[in-house]
Parts: sequence; structure tokens; C-alpha cells
Amino acid sequence: MFPEDAYHLEFFKDEGFTRKTCERCGGSFWTRDPSRTTCGDPPCDPYTFIGSPVFRREIGLDEMREHYLSFFEGKGHTRIKRYPVIARWRDDIYLTIASIADFQPFITSGEVPPPANPLTVSQPCIRLDDLDSVGRSGRHLTTFEMMAHHVFNTPEEEIYWKDRTVALCDELLLGLGADPLAITYKESPWAGGGNAGPSVEVMMGGLELATLVFMDMKLSPRGEHLIKGERYDRMDNYIVDTGYGLERFVWASRGSPTIYDAIFPDVVATITDLAGLQSSVSDEERARILASNARLAGMVDLEDATLRDLRGRVAKEIGISAEKLDEIITPLERIYAVADHTRCLAYMLGDGIIPSNVKAGYLARLVIRRTLRQMKDLSIEVPLSDLVSMQISRLDYTDLDGRLGTIVEILDQEEERYAETLEKGRRLVKRIAEGRGKRGETIPLSEMISLYDSHGIPPEIAREAALEEGVEVELPDNFYSRVASTHIKAEKLEKEESKIDLPETRRLFYERPFERKFQARVLGLVDGAVVLDQTLFYPEGGGQPGDRGLIRKGSGAFRVVDVQAAGRVVLHRIAEEESEAAAAEVRPGDFIEGEVDISRRLALARHHTAAHIIHDSAKKVLGSHIWQAGAQKAEDRARLDISHYKRITREELKEIELLANRMVMENIPISTGWLDRSEAEKRFGFELYQGGVPPGKSIRVVQMGTDVEACAGTHCTNTGMVGPIKVLRTERVQDGVERIEFAAGEAAVLRGQEKDDLLFGAAEALSVPAEQLPRTATRFFEEWKDLKKEAARLKEELARAQVESLTSRAIEAGDLKVVVATLENADVEELIKAASMISGKDYVAILGSEKEGAKIVAAVGKTGLARGLAAGEIVKAATKVVGGGGGGKPEIAQGGGPRAERLSEALEAGLAKVRAASGA
Repeated sequence: MFPEDAYHLEFFKDEGFTRKTCERCGGSFWTRDPSRTTCGDPPCDPYTFIGSPVFRREIGLDEMREHYLSFFEGKGHTRIKRYPVIARWRDDIYLTIASIADFQPFITSGEVPPPANPLTVSQPCIRLDDLDSVGRSGRHLTTFEMMAHHVFNTPEEEIYWKDRTVALCDELLLGLGADPLAITYKESPWAGGGNAGPSVEVMMGGLELATLVFMDMKLSPRGEHLIKGERYDRMDNYIVDTGYGLERFVWASRGSPTIYDAIFPDVVATITDLAGLQSSVSDEERARILASNARLAGMVDLEDATLRDLRGRVAKEIGISAEKLDEIITPLERIYAVADHTRCLAYMLGDGIIPSNVKAGYLARLVIRRTLRQMKDLSIEVPLSDLVSMQISRLDYTDLDGRLGTIVEILDQEEERYAETLEKGRRLVKRIAEGRGKRGETIPLSEMISLYDSHGIPPEIAREAALEEGVEVELPDNFYSRVASTHIKAEKLEKEESKIDLPETRRLFYERPFERKFQARVLGLVDGAVVLDQTLFYPEGGGQPGDRGLIRKGSGAFRVVDVQAAGRVVLHRIAEEESEAAAAEVRPGDFIEGEVDISRRLALARHHTAAHIIHDSAKKVLGSHIWQAGAQKAEDRARLDISHYKRITREELKEIELLANRMVMENIPISTGWLDRSEAEKRFGFELYQGGVPPGKSIRVVQMGTDVEACAGTHCTNTGMVGPIKVLRTERVQDGVERIEFAAGEAAVLRGQEKDDLLFGAAEALSVPAEQLPRTATRFFEEWKDLKKEAARLKEELARAQVESLTSRAIEAGDLKVVVATLENADVEELIKAASMISGKDYVAILGSEKEGAKIVAAVGKTGLARGLAAGEIVKAATKVVGGGGGGKPEIAQGGGPRAERLSEALEAGLAKVRAASGA
């Protein structure tokens, strides 16, 4: 694992610490207390700080955060602003799970310099791995602030390492009034995010307050060191990665029964009032129960122990029945969960996550629906948006910029969707349970997870619906945690990239984006593709197709049909029918002339630039939460997918189009250039990464007006060069993602002409000027509706007249009167109308028509229904004769078949069915 001297610090020696082995877990730890025999970490030690705070006075969240940051600023650290809770700068995780996540992978790898060194930050983090434990354990949170100080050491410069890190932690704790004998530093290997290193967990009163990691390893398949099942090698740089739990520090200072009572007592009180909760025990007794529950929950892992086990142990300790304990504590746990979850949603939605069925949006919806379920169980009837707004008002949020209205709208909409999901979900689960019940099976956990993932059906609702059908379900206490754990990490697209041992291709298209011809030297051929020392051909990327054109050598000209990047090398693929000739003609060392299809290049550049303009306009019209979810450009049109919580209206789309064209007419210069990643992020923030996170120390930044993005595509040099932009349509491609399709430049003119052709064609067909088309179409539509009503009235009159004639010729079958007839050229609607009128007079009707094949309708009056006669059975018997089928309700049914010549025979078969039923 790690060499023994990894933890032998001069600080421990100088301060009189002793290294000991815990008599319970066998782990090594450091302590000033010579009599201590346990490491201080539950379950080896219980919570002793509850009712007995470890610091000299109570400290609230804001004061504790400021005390921490100021302490480290005073020790030479630069305070930096928090990062968002959605990890926009990473493509491997969706949420910011730790302060070190702010700096992975580019800074921790040494590729990019840190924003400051050393630095301190208080970073809001979200972890949903223990979602089901929130509220129950007394200590788990979905959202917490990781106060931290970080140092990025290199072989050339060490700022400080292990000794000073532990010394600063010790000084901070003692300054808060901690008992030096109560502090233990437990040795623990750490790994996460592709890095690893030795660490010490800082324990007081049975509570882990901080973890001090000495990150000096990186993930490596053949690494020398095996840590938590994966192999690591030493890094050149080495990093101090610390994490101090703000909320835990506050809890330890107050010694309250739970962490929730410590960090938001006012929110807990408000939710308790809204729930109308009247406790059956005194405040003192309630505190005793909660303290016992928290102490024991700290000693067990709810992943391994069931909630029932925990209840039983707590009930035994305090001397009441498990049922009575459950009655007292369950509503409180739900209140704590709502308090925690609403703060989590305040951060999620405040930082721009849009609830959906994928990625970070999936996790936001998971938290929303679990919160709504808890609120329903507590009979809280205020909107969820009210509680989240209350949490936002408590947070130090200076960057909402009017986003609160959008957040309220999102939550109100999600609440409506949840209610619809419950109604549909119950019906679906009942159908599933019915089938399972017949086979004597339970509904397994895998199916419960599938019901949630595919249909959004909460497990509690699924269980209730299934139990109503007498079917059991497999539902563990940590259901939500299991679901969340499968969605926390981003799916990495495995792209096999062959390593080509050739020099980097110089990319002339950035230097001379609209030149058509260039000279280059052939470096080699790879699988039929030509590699040049420099090129004007743009390789496919960022939703922009690769260029096309020609490569000329002597008298030969070969068509380039695709261009791809393989690392730093550009591959020019020749048309298949010309590839053999090209391989024979074009050799390494040869000089060639390349010619790019410049009209195609210009069309793609216009559409790529227009995508930026449309995106910027959409943010101005729809809100700052808009984020690019995908894009594709072609010669004749392009599309942009954006995150949005509702359908884009026609008026909004027109406004987006208008703003986009205004930006074009303003002829704004477009600047492109390469910047160090850290400098680009400092100047423009993570809005840069709309199109994804590019690799490398330097990134290409494209700026046009207020839109700034990291983008490697080809663009116009000013917005006026784009030409007109025409929005063609919008559609919802998935929940929470809207697609805007548009055309730019010459393509926009052509699309406009196509629409004009449709308009003038319609006007010509109606013999009216185009400007009168809407009024004329409306008039024709109203006239058509009137005619349709008149046709329906005439059909009904005709049916009534026919009914009088038909019933006069009824056949008797026992005590039933039966009308059997063929109606000339009648459609199904007419047959149904006539049959319904006949059965309304207590007759049986069997009617047919030869219009477009055989059509048959049967209807049964009340006497026939009383005899058990069903219209569907009559139709089945009749349609069998004409080679078809049909069915319907007992009162009326319809069907047909292709063999119209046998219609009379079919109607007789239907009559025979009636005679058999009547006993005639």
C-alpha cells in the first residue's frame, strides 16, 4: 500500500503524538493521549460530542465558513470563489463531489497551472450515494460545503507538504477551543478521480471533521502501487488536498442531536409547522431519542444494516417499543430530508441544472421527486418552489441574476408532472402486478428500478399499487441511493484512436480560413488516407463535417471525400474508386496542391457561426439556464440542441430569430485565438464549455459579442458575413432538450424561397392574392365545418328514414326482432348511426355495405343483451365469411373483410348467431 514512513511526520514527533493501533479495527492512528486505545472513528468510538460540544462556543454556518477562510488567508493562502455544483469543466462526472474536483484533471496532472497556489475555498458539493440515509442517520447530507486548502507542489517548487498541512489543521482546531487530547489523526489510503495518496482522517468526539490527503499518485494500468483495487504510479507533482466539513464543524460546535438541527434549525422549524406536527413527547425526550438514534446510526452503515435493525437497537437503548419509536421518529426524519433536499435543489437549479431524464438533469429530478414524496407523507400542501425559494434566500447567492422566477416555474412544472406520473404509474404497476400475481411471483428490484428509470414511478407508489393486487415487491431501504449511483458518472464514449507515428499536421484553416488552394508535402499514407505536413482541409469535429475538395499531383487529381483528425495528425480520405490510383501516384516526400471546396466550407462556416448566434439569442429570450446539448451543421441547414424545461413558443422563436438577425446586421467582429485554459476560465468562466470540454493546456476561444465559447470549428470573420438567418422549426428531442433547426446565408434564402413557393402555390390554388390567404383559408375552413355539420345532419335524417323502413321489415327470432339489411354505398359511420337507432328501439340490427369491401355493423337492444347476446359475437361470425374480422362492445360492434361478393351470406351467418342465442 504505502511505505510505513508515509505517516511518520516531524510534526507528530515534535508535538508529542504517539502512533497506535486501534484495538477494535486494527487501523493506525496518532494521538497525544497516552491512554487512548481506539482510533476515534465510528464504530470504534461512539459520538460523544452530542450534548457536549467540542469547541468553546456555538458557531453558525456563515461565521464558521468565514473563520476558516480568513484563517488560511492569514497563513498565505488566496481565497477563490466557489465553482458550480454542476461540473461543467469535466466530462467524467456530472456533479461537483469534492473541492479537488474543481482542479481535476488538468490542474492535478500539472498540464494547467492552478488559479492560485496555495489557495483556500469553501466548495458546495453534492453527493447522492447515501440519499436514503439523509434524514435517518442524523449526519448524512446530499449537499455540503467542503472547506479546503490546496497546494500544488512541483519538482521545481515545494510550497509545503505533510507536516505543515497537519500543523495548520491542528492550529485551526485548537484555536476553536478543541481539547488537544481529544484529536486523533487516523491513517487511511485515499483514491478518487484518477489520483491517490496517503491521508489522515481528523477525528473528534467520534466525528470525522476533516480529511487531509497527500496526493502523489495517478492511475496507471501497470502501476506499482495497488490502492482500493486499482493500480497507481507516482506523479511528478504532489498535491495537498484537504476537505473540512463545514456542516460537521458547526454540528460539533453545537452538539445538537442531529446535523440538521445544527445547520438549519429555522428551516426545520418552518417545515415542522407546515406539517402540523404535534409531538407526543416532550422536547427533552425528543432530543434524547434523536441523540440516541444519531449515535447508533453513526456506529452502523445503513448500506449493510436495514432501517428495522437500527430502529430495534435505538428502541432497546432508550427503553421503548420499536413501533413507538417509529411513530415518533419517522415524521422527523422526513422533515430533515425535506430540509436537506430543498437546499440541494437550491444549489442544483441555481447553478443551471434543468430536470430531465438524462445526465445531471436526471439527478435533479430524482431529488425533486423524493422531496415531493416526503412532503406528501407529511401532508405539506405548499408548493415545493416555496421551500426552495426559502433556501435560496438563506444562501450567499450573488449570481442568480433573475433566475429565481425560472426556478419557481421549473419546480411548479415538475410538481404537475409528478402528479401525472403517479396517476399513470399506479395503473401500469397494477397491470404488471396482476400478471405477476397469477404466476405467484414478486416484483424484483431490477424491475422496480426500471419502472423508476423508464416511467418515473416512485418505488413507494409502486409498492402500494402492487400490494393492492396482493403482490410483494423487492424494495431495499437504500433504493434511491442505488438508482443515483448508476447515474452519477458520465458515460465515457470509448473512441479507438490509432497512434500514427508522423509529425503534427499544421492547420492552415485557422490561419487562412477562406483560402482555396495550398501547397503541401506528403508525409505518408495511412489506410489509404493521405497525411500532409500542412492542410487547409478542416477535419470533422464539433458537429461540423470535414471539408471536401481535391488533391492534385502532376496531371492527376484525386477527390477528398472525408477529412478526420487522429490525434495531432489530419487524414485526407480519397474517394474509394480513386484510392488505388492515388496510392500509386502520391508518395511520401511528394509535393501536392490541395484545393478546398470553398463554397461548401463557407456554407459550413456560416452555419457554425450562426449556431453561436442562435445560442446567444436563445439565452437572451429564454433565460440564462440555456446550455448547449448538441449541434450539427450541414451545407443546407443546421441544428442546435439546448437545455430548456418547456416547449419554445412560436413568439419566442420569432424573437430568437429577430435577435439573431440584428446581431448579423450589427456586423460584429468575430475574434478567434488560443488562450491558456486557466486564463480563459478566469476571464470567461465555464460558459466556455458549451460544446464540451476540449483537451489540452491551451484552448481555442471564439468570441462574438456576448457569446464566448471554446470551439475548434471554422467561423466567419464578422457576423455580417453570415448573411440572413432563418429559423425553420423547433422540436423536443428528449425531455428537457429543445432542438432549433435553422439555415444561414444562401441556404436561408433558399429555405425562404421554398416557403414562398408553398405560400404562393396555396394562394394560386385558392385564386386569391397571397396576403388574403389566411383570411380565405379561415373562411374555407369555417364553410367546411358548416358543410360537415350539414352532412352529418342529413346522414342522421337519412338514417332515421331508413330505420322506419327497416324496422317495418324486421325478422322474428324467438322473442327478438332482428333487422338484417344491406345499405347501398353507406360508410361505417352511417351503418353505426342506423344500427344504433334500430337497437334503441329494442331491435337487433345486422347491417352491411359493399363500399370499399364488405363493412358490417351489429347492434343489440336491451332484450337481446338480457339474453346474453353480444354484438361482437355476431360481427365475428359474419366477418369470418368475408375473410376478415372485427369486434366491439356487447351493445355495438363493427368489422369487415375483402370479399364483398359474399356480404349477403355473411349477414345470414350473423342472423344464424342470433337465432342460436334466442333458441329459435
